[in-house]
Amino acid sequence: MIAGRADNPFDALFRLQRELEGRRTSDWFEDATAGTGAYPPINVFQQGHDFVAIVELPGVDKGDLEMQGKENTIAISGKKSVVYGDKVSVHRRERVAGNFNRTITVPVKIDPNGIKAELREGILALYIPRAESDKPRAIKIN
Repeated sequence: MIAGRADNPFDALFRLQRELEGRRTSDWFEDATAGTGAYPPINVFQQGHDFVAIVELPGVDKGDLEMQGKENTIAISGKKSVVYGDKVSVHRRERVAGNFNRTITVPVKIDPNGIKAELREGILALYIPRAESDKPRAIKIN
């Protein structure tokens, strides 16, 4: 609690994540994702003022996904299950299963209400609009 204000636990996590990422000394896009491990793999690219994130999630149902966006961060978490069926003896297991979470951070403020998410054939596409208040404005000379 800060100055009589109760913080949302996600706010504290997002602040901590931003602070940790801000201390790294490499190109910002190389630091743009974080979380527990490299699953799921994520590519983020800029398209005009906005961003697009492509997340590989084969075998993950959309009901097992949870996403939240705030300021310049999107948190993605979920669960991937691998079902082998009854009376099966597993001899080799390379497919990743279990809970995951990743955080995408971009160098501008985003409009969380404008984010669009589409999941098709194991690929999640996030269309992340830049906040209007953060877009550059032309300056008119009088």
